[in-house]
Amino acid sequence: MHEKARSLILLFKKIKYSMLINIDPLLSPGLLSILRSMGHGDYLAICDANFPAASLAKRLIRIDGADIKRTTKAILSVFPLDSFIEYPVTRMEVDGKPDVINDVHKEFIETVKNTAGSNWKIGSMERSKFYQRAKDSFAIIVTTDQRPYGCFMMTKGVVKPDGSVWI
Repeated sequence: MHEKARSLILLFKKIKYSMLINIDPLLSPGLLSILRSMGHGDYLAICDANFPAASLAKRLIRIDGADIKRTTKAILSVFPLDSFIEYPVTRMEVDGKPDVINDVHKEFIETVKNTAGSNWKIGSMERSKFYQRAKDSFAIIVTTDQRPYGCFMMTKGVVKPDGSVWI
């Protein structure tokens, strides 16, 4: 084998195993591609293990072994929320009890505030309306979190030319 070819093979092996910095390892290349491909106003659903994601999704990403909190924190580390609408984040309501905030809702709301900031309003949506919005969303991310009503919708915001988020 020629020395140049050997050098190229070694270089390609190094590139194949290279890592990125400041990117949560939960964000796979496929998920990062989807998040980057989304435009302002596109919806992203993050759902529990029981959500019928495979039958509703235009684009489906599974994050096995991760719960809603871990998944939300990873996504919000790179995902700008929409500041042009009242509720850039919504939760699925508990059937017949729209004002009930269960444990997974509380954890999600806390994660949004800790990761994206406390200025974001979080709305709610009746389950059948959530299903329709999920069907219309750019992508659905399904976790292995089994807690009921652990389904959330985020609307993508705007990134300004300087790289900051439009707030």
